Amino acid sequence: MKLTVVGCSGSFPSAESACSSYLVEADGFRLLLDMGNGALGELQRHCGLYDLDAIFLSHLHADHCIDMCAYFVARYYRHDGGRCAPLPVYGPEGTEQRLTTAYADTPSASSMSEVFDFHTVKPGTFEVGPFTVHTERVRHPVEAYGIRVEHGGRSLTYSGDTGVSEALDELARDTDLFLCEAAFTHGKENIPDLHLNGREAGESAARAGARRLLLTHIPPWTDPRVNLSDAREAYSGPTELAAPGATYEV
Repeated sequence: MKLTVVGCSGSFPSAESACSSYLVEADGFRLLLDMGNGALGELQRHCGLYDLDAIFLSHLHADHCIDMCAYFVARYYRHDGGRCAPLPVYGPEGTEQRLTTAYADTPSASSMSEVFDFHTVKPGTFEVGPFTVHTERVRHPVEAYGIRVEHGGRSLTYSGDTGVSEALDELARDTDLFLCEAAFTHGKENIPDLHLNGREAGESAARAGARRLLLTHIPPWTDPRVNLSDAREAYSGPTELAAPGATYEV
């Protein structure tokens, strides 16, 4: 599998990065994990606008899904080649209604479903193209899911947004690459069931026995160097910061 970081900023875009969005590719299939603020523009550096095969939305906060409204425009109003066929979109219950409300002026109440084929995510295992996907509910104020993507004996686990979670530890068990949020700073923010700090991300990777840790979703007001240092104190494996445009072989 190939992972490309489309955007990795938390809460809102930074001067350097769009919000959360990650492209996973294998066997010519392209799965996008989240499409936050600014992601659609950056995505076009790495993938044709109409070349995605499926999208997974971890939860329905704007910094993880709002560019789906812009993507609706690109797919619904495309004239060259005609309107796009519905693209599979996997998200929490109410995803279609959330996006329709956010757009606010779709031609009809069902217009989103004319270009997106919505599937409701629950904890479980299913197939998406060549990938075997496992999803688990994680700890966040809204319904939110972590995802494990497996292909060819390799695995990538993405936390989405979460506080400390046993379900996330299990999802990331022995994973080859753990893409884990680290929005908070240890000793500064302490809000349960919202986000992880760098130390907690490292501790989760250590408990899971993950082979590699990639920290993401760090907001512009957080010093990523502190979170990286804290994670490395808790986890002895290879650890680095996600960077927009970076690619990783899994």
